[in-house]
Amino acid sequence: MKRLVALGGGESGVGTAILAKKKGYDVFVSDNGPIQQKYKDVLKNFGIDWEENQHTEGLILNADVVMKSPGIPDTVPLVIKLREKGIAVISEIEFAAQYTDATIIGITGSNGKTTTTMLVYQLLKDGGLHVGMAGNIGDSFAQMVAENDFDYYVLEISSFQLDGIEKFRPHIAIITNITPDHLDRYSYTFDNYIASKFRIVENQTSEDYLIYDADDEVLVAWLKSHPVKSKELPFSIEKIVEEGAYIENEDIQINTQNKKITMKSNTLALEGKHNLKNTMAASTAAKLVSIRKETIRNCIENFQGAPHRLEKVLKIHHVQYINDSKATNINATYYALDSMSSPTVWIVGGTDKGNDYKTLMPLVREKVKAIVCLGLDNSKIKDAFGNVVDLMVETFAMDEAVKVAYKIAERGDTVLLSPACASFDLFENYEDRGNQFKEAIKNL
Repeated sequence: MKRLVALGGGESGVGTAILAKKKGYDVFVSDNGPIQQKYKDVLKNFGIDWEENQHTEGLILNADVVMKSPGIPDTVPLVIKLREKGIAVISEIEFAAQYTDATIIGITGSNGKTTTTMLVYQLLKDGGLHVGMAGNIGDSFAQMVAENDFDYYVLEISSFQLDGIEKFRPHIAIITNITPDHLDRYSYTFDNYIASKFRIVENQTSEDYLIYDADDEVLVAWLKSHPVKSKELPFSIEKIVEEGAYIENEDIQINTQNKKITMKSNTLALEGKHNLKNTMAASTAAKLVSIRKETIRNCIENFQGAPHRLEKVLKIHHVQYINDSKATNINATYYALDSMSSPTVWIVGGTDKGNDYKTLMPLVREKVKAIVCLGLDNSKIKDAFGNVVDLMVETFAMDEAVKVAYKIAERGDTVLLSPACASFDLFENYEDRGNQFKEAIKNL
């Protein structure tokens, strides 16, 4: 009997353990921290052995294969030991993909991947396909494979998950964009991060597709020097492309497999240029799996976006409050500020991942009337924008930040939470940060 060890007792670790158990592996789950009670209950239910708050090497180094949760860096001594012993250390998507014959649509990128994943899933579902959505979003892919028999999977995939693949091959890969992010995990080298994202196409063949943003200079330059085997389908809002998606006379044109769809760009439910691109990418994928154009049009006109991503919360005294807590990097916040059409009180800050705020400067000058810092260390934000806005206030709790923004904002303004940083200094995760923002607004 082969032995599988799951490092990490969260969603991906427990999901992998369930699938491995079902496939006849001897399974053990090890977490260096505490395991949530809900996951312990699942492991007990399946009769899977586990440990928490430690890694017992004697129970791990005898594995045939190790599934490493995406949050664990490759530089951890235990992971290095495993690799030195020749034990395969893979990600959940690598393990689960070998147990399904479903068509996989894999979506990665620095920003927009959650919205694009949700939209692709909705398009396929509305088109009557038997489809599951997993990966970085929602349920564990491995658990889905263990418990369902979907014909299609739409997967949101992070660079960390792609670092642990060997044979994983999506039939359709989407790369929304690539901007500097998570550089602390990639030796502060942007090329390492780009290479990680492009692993999504490394096992593709000429039968497969890559949908990507042709306006993204990073993507275009990498593809020039690293040709792919899959069929390229670019999307662009700046130029006309032969095959893929583009804008002509303010209409979205999607041209694939010698068939064309035209859709009005001004009827989209989602606002902003970045969401126009997300829609083009998702619609191109839907067309490749033969979703009818009427279904595509109807879906994109009614689709509601991801929570915590430019989510309109409430209007109080003619001030709109917007929750963009999912903006954990500069590029995501750039999109948010770019879509603001009224004077903005910007709540920003958190755990800095090596941010360079220079690219935001023109938008801050043009759109931001005041900055509310929300983080334990706001020095970089103060240095970057202290001389750019008239008013900057430091806060160290969400209810305090929202109260300050409420006092500053005037009729017709927008209060935007778009932190450009990770959340771990003051919150459990970006969802916790967004939920606290919404709760604080309701308590005003």
